[in-house]
Order: sequence, then structure tokens, then C-alpha cells
Amino acid sequence: MYKNGRISHWMEQADAKPATNSDLLPEVKQNLVIAGAGLTGLWTAYYAKKRFPNWKISIVEAQQVGYGASGRNGGWMSTLLPGNGSVYAKAAKKAGKDGQAEVSKLQRAVIDSIYEALDVMSAEGIDADQKQGGQVLYATIPAGLQRIARARKTALTLGYRAHEVQILNEDELSKEVSVDKAIGGIKYSHTVSLDPAKLCLGLRDSLLAMGVSIVERTRVEEIEKNLVKTDRGPIITEHIVSALESYTPEISDDFPGLGKSSLVPINSSMIVTNQLPQDVWNGLGWNQGQGLMDSSHTFIYAQRTADDRIAIGGRGSPYKFASGFSGDGQVDSHTVKGLKDKLHTMFPSVDFAVEHTWRGTLGVTRDWCAGIFYDPLNQIGAARGYAGHGITSTHLAGKTLVDRISGGQSELSKLVWNDHDSGRWEPEPLRWVGIHTMYRLLGIADDYEQKRNLDETSLLARFAGKIAGVAT
Repeated sequence: MYKNGRISHWMEQADAKPATNSDLLPEVKQNLVIAGAGLTGLWTAYYAKKRFPNWKISIVEAQQVGYGASGRNGGWMSTLLPGNGSVYAKAAKKAGKDGQAEVSKLQRAVIDSIYEALDVMSAEGIDADQKQGGQVLYATIPAGLQRIARARKTALTLGYRAHEVQILNEDELSKEVSVDKAIGGIKYSHTVSLDPAKLCLGLRDSLLAMGVSIVERTRVEEIEKNLVKTDRGPIITEHIVSALESYTPEISDDFPGLGKSSLVPINSSMIVTNQLPQDVWNGLGWNQGQGLMDSSHTFIYAQRTADDRIAIGGRGSPYKFASGFSGDGQVDSHTVKGLKDKLHTMFPSVDFAVEHTWRGTLGVTRDWCAGIFYDPLNQIGAARGYAGHGITSTHLAGKTLVDRISGGQSELSKLVWNDHDSGRWEPEPLRWVGIHTMYRLLGIADDYEQKRNLDETSLLARFAGKIAGVAT
């Protein structure tokens, strides 16, 4: 029987021990307190300490470093935007700017951020099994190929260079990864596959060596100017950053980006197989560290792990009523079966066993776009809403938050996702009904298109996209 939950395969393999100073609540005034020890919090602390080496900095975490989405995700440092480019462009245009140009700046910053993060990992000696093999998106029906062609056209308008996003014919795709019945695809350059738990714990160790305090098993209950209230007592501080992502709704409605209806926690589930023998990999290829994704509406994401497993994820049961969380990550049997069936469809000749299943929650705003906020009056900042593209975006967010805390204008602080207003989610039960209806319709649309081998995206999928506020 497979392991179920226990945070994730990544965290289980890393055998994460508590931070060495995790029991020490700071008694003196801090310069910066960060709520949340996921990648946003870790990267923010890293760049703050680099810029202000004499600052007293503490990270406060309700569970342990990497407990949330940062230690559970699919392990892609991706080039994909943390949001919908057309939505960002519309917001920029409303502010009197060139929308396409502003989105292109964000896209280039996301791509540059991959290399900056890799440089930090090299400098700090962080081995997270990082491998830069790009990202492959494949299709098995003509409608999927149509969406892929549209995705490339959109990517070029967003700031990708032509050589960074290449169409693959059937033969070219099979040389990347041999997926059954795939008829073509697209490859994005730059994307890195890695072990997210090793990245989190590597950053943790670097921060501890730099003198940053990491306080685990301590829940932040309230944030206000110069004060972080925890379940173990208050911490006085000059600056505060909320890096809680999907857990943000637990905090406050009193600050932009922290409102209880600004985010919902969407569940994403994963399975990982046993280690597969070399003869299997000889048939599949998949030897460059590529991230793998399909063009269906209820998409999957996968990687070949450093120890020769397949890790694959997808939405499954997407949302708990009243924004419930995933706890230690147990996955229902229906979702596990769905991911197993998908893997069998992709690689029908591969005999595999599921060794571990888990799920986590990612923060999603109403328009599926991320936002970076800093209020200089209250000296409170926040970043949230990566919508599944967080490994790269958290790095960029951390750097941006430090720029904004510093008070000066920078190229990062002027990017279009700064102070982006995503609106608010509908109240329950409309929220639950809307989210589940959207995913149900997208699933039906996938089945409909696949069975009929459609040439174009179905009207049903387009309708579901309108409900969600995203294009399909």
C-alpha cells in the first residue's frame, strides 16, 4: 500500500528536521518579521539579509519549513507567468501604460529570475537535483494542437523570443518524451526541474548560517502595524511580510492582498511511482530534466525525478467548502485512480506502482493573477496568488518585496503585478458551486473532445473558462 499524505514524497525523502532555533520566539524588536516559511518567505528573508546584513530578521511558521505548497509541488522552476497576461495587460492599459510592453517586462523578469535563483543555489551550495531541460507541452488531438499553436503565438506577444518556444512535430516530440498517441507539442526553454523540499531546506540552512531566526510550530494569528501576534506571544517589528499564500485568508481584511475573500485554496494532488528500471527509460527518453504537461483543460504536470521515478500531479478534488485546507495531504482514492489512469494512458507499456500520494493547496485569486503589495504607512507587505507557478515567482516576489521595503523605485517595483487588484471571490455557497462546476465542465469537455477527436476547443470548455475568468 502506498504512503498517503505525510506532507509529500519530497519532504519524506528529505527527512526534514526542525530548524536549529525553531523554539526561540524573538524577545527584542525585529527589523523584519515574515509570516510563512515557504519559498516566498525564505527568498524574502534571503534578499533582505543580503541587503541589510545587520537587520534582525525572523520567519514565523505554523508548521515547519516547506510544509505548504512549497514542499509539495511538482518541482518546476517554470517560465510561465503567475497569471493571465491579458488581464495584466488590461490593468496596465487602464493605468495609461502600454499593456503588452508591461506584460513583456514581467515575462522577461520571470525568465531572468530562473537564472538568478540558480546562481544563488550555486553560491550557497544548495543541491536540489536541479536540471534545466525546458518544459514540454504535448497534444493527442487536433484541438490540443490548436491550443498549442495559440499558446506559442501568445507567448511571443508576452515577451518570449522565437527560439525560446518551439513547436514540435510528432517525431521531435518523441525524442523529448515518448508519450503514447501524442501528435505534436511545444517546448519552452529555461524551465528547471528540481526537488522542491531540498530547495526549501537548503535555503533554510543558508538563512540560519546568515543569522536569520526561523520559528516553527508557531501560528501567526494577527498582523497589525509593528506587531505580529502569534499563538505563543507577540513579536514587535519594524516591517512585516505576509508570505502565507493559500493560508492568507486566515489573517485579515484590513490590508490589500490579505483579505479573507482575496484568495481561495485550490487543491492539487500528486502521485510518485516506484523507481523505474533503465530499460523503461530507454524507451521513454525523458532524460534531459524536462517538465511534462498536456494540453487538456484539466491538465497534468510531471517530471522524471533524480532517482528515476515519475512524479505526476493534477487537480482531482479541487476545493473544500469554506476554503478548507489539505492538512498533511491525504488524497482520496478517486483522485489517486484518476492520476494512475492518466499515467497508464500516457505510457501504457510501463509497469509501475504508486509509492506515495499527497496533495497541497495553492492560492488562487478571482482573476488567477498574482499580486505583490507593500503599504509604506503600516510597513506591511504581502505576496500571493501564484496559481500553481510559484517556484520561480516566489523568487521574483521575494526580491521585489525587499525593493519595496527599501522604499526606492526599481525596475522590479514597477512590474505590472505590483498592487494588482484581482477582485474578490463570491461568498459561499456560490464559491463552492462555481469552482466545482468549472472543473466538472472542463473534465466533460476533455472527454468530449478526446472521443470525437475534435479540431477545435469545444464551446463547453470556453464557457467553463468564462466562469473561471480564464481563457481556454
